Amino acid sequence: MKPGNLLRKLLPGACGLLLLSGMASAQELRPQAKSQTLYLPIYSHMLYGNLGKSGKASYVLLSALVSIRNTDARRPLRVLSARYFDTQGKLLGERVPTAVTIPPLGTLELFVELNDASGGSGANFVVKWDADTAISPPLVEALHANMDGGKAVIFMTQSVPIVE
Repeated sequence: MKPGNLLRKLLPGACGLLLLSGMASAQELRPQAKSQTLYLPIYSHMLYGNLGKSGKASYVLLSALVSIRNTDARRPLRVLSARYFDTQGKLLGERVPTAVTIPPLGTLELFVELNDASGGSGANFVVKWDADTAISPPLVEALHANMDGGKAVIFMTQSVPIVE
């Protein structure tokens, strides 16, 4: 078998392993909380390839679907804010201007369009949530994608709790 054919056969499996390894941390039992501030990395574009004559790498634009999932089966949670920042830490906007209640096992989705490269490769969301009593914390992820020209770039990022 030619090396290129072998790589094409192995690549889908390798991608699956990468996705599964990232999912392992989401399956760990997390302690209940009454509120949190979460940091979620966002990539409005991704650098790749070699540096060109200009000294800069090539890049591909990406959309991002932010998913805020209430993992508690009995109690709702409130998303108080979802502030979107660029690579330099400049606030680009508030995506949840008034509190939104997510019912048990419900999901709130936010979207960064493919043509919005304002955040850059180091963009992020800072999401604040609370609940009336301690609950299972939400799962907050972003699905990044670009499927132009017969090629697909798709990957996920997960939030981490921060002290603000």
